[in-house]
Amino acid sequence: MYLRAVHAEPSIPALKAFLSANPLGLLTTALPSSDPSIHDLQTSHIPWVVDDPSPSDDSLPTLRGHIARQNPHAKVFIEHASATPGNPFQLQQEVMVLFNAPHHSYVTPKFYTKTKPESGKVVPTWNYAAAQAYGTATVYVDSKADSTVEFLNKQIRDLSNKAEEEIMGHQKPWKVDDAPEKYIELLRKNIIGIEIKVTSLGGKYKMSQEMGVEDREGVAQGFEGMKTAAGDWIAKTVRERGQNK
Repeated sequence: MYLRAVHAEPSIPALKAFLSANPLGLLTTALPSSDPSIHDLQTSHIPWVVDDPSPSDDSLPTLRGHIARQNPHAKVFIEHASATPGNPFQLQQEVMVLFNAPHHSYVTPKFYTKTKPESGKVVPTWNYAAAQAYGTATVYVDSKADSTVEFLNKQIRDLSNKAEEEIMGHQKPWKVDDAPEKYIELLRKNIIGIEIKVTSLGGKYKMSQEMGVEDREGVAQGFEGMKTAAGDWIAKTVRERGQNK
């Protein structure tokens, strides 16, 4: 990720909070497969549980997720795990997870209310926020192993609890145990678990910080004028990030 100084988020606690607030991350790996139909480069959307015992310090979190066994990504993991005895299996190659903010947008030069009329030296861009987590992955592929059952039982419950309570805001959240035990057991056998120890974390808010005060305010007002949830969020973030530059 290109981290231009004016856009970069230097705070590890802030980046960890970003991951927790935007848990759907794209896991990317580069693992060779003997199956010619499976690409070496694989990316999967995975909702992660972010384990962060000390959110206010610079310690790095652990990510826990799962994917379906039918996913080509999972098939590559299983192939590599089968070459090494034991469960769980730790990948030797580094992996990366990309997390994105809920909103992003094209920025029209018309929003630059100072520079455009004065010189015309403005071009379009795109505003967005994202974070990248690099780390080492441990994969739980043996559905019969106690370690896999324990990992997945905890992961799916922690994930559903977070989503039901924090994302949906349910006071009486749905629980995994509300579903029939045999049904959950059947579904659990159809997924593999992934745990990532994060070793490096970086991110940025590219929200017009490189522009002057008047142009930034023009951007904020332009997005507010769209009268959408995305526009309001971007306008708010442009103002917040402009104050922090």
